[in-house]
Amino acid sequence: MLRVGKLTDYATAVMALLAEEPRSVLSAAELAARARLELPTVAKLLKTLAQAGLVASTRGAHGGYRLSRAPQRISVADIVAAMEGPIGMTECAAGGSCDHETHCGVRGNWQRINAAIEKALREVSLADMRRERPACTPASIPLSVVTAD
Repeated sequence: MLRVGKLTDYATAVMALLAEEPRSVLSAAELAARARLELPTVAKLLKTLAQAGLVASTRGAHGGYRLSRAPQRISVADIVAAMEGPIGMTECAAGGSCDHETHCGVRGNWQRINAAIEKALREVSLADMRRERPACTPASIPLSVVTAD
């Protein structure tokens, strides 16, 4: 099964909370309470997101965290990459290499699949994540399959 890690899911939820009040500075404790997550987990997420430049921190009695840029300028891909590293379905699709690269017959297609997934993640902004959307059904997802006969 392909899925983002639990911390990435939590990071997206915390970022969505910050997007509700993009100009406000919220403490880690307040974000943890709103997200219903443990404070140490939220603190860890915020540290990683700050290192990636997605949130800015302010020290002091009224310190906390805010988005570093507008919610519409932060993509889900930005959050996934901050938490998980480069987006890649396989090692070669993420820009790495392997021992089978010279004789691999599927590398090009994995790279194509990876590019489609990364494009989809880049097209959904944090602002989009705040909007309610109807649930996707398999029939509502456009998909074209090209086969070589």
